[in-house]
Amino acid sequence: MTHLPYIAASYGLGLVLTLALSLNAAWRLKTARARLATLERSSLRAVQPAASSMDTPSS
Repeated sequence: MTHLPYIAASYGLGLVLTLALSLNAAWRLKTARARLATLERSSLRAVQPAASSMDTPSS
């Protein structure tokens, strides 16, 4: 009896789990970057009108 099937299954399972965790992390990073970009855009819109009124000279 050989242990090759168990060893191959163990390496295969390790590879599949590593790939699944890596893909999940990449997907979560993409989602987080998109949410951050949305938040930054909405934050800039809220700050821009106040900043433009301060830039004009008062004389």
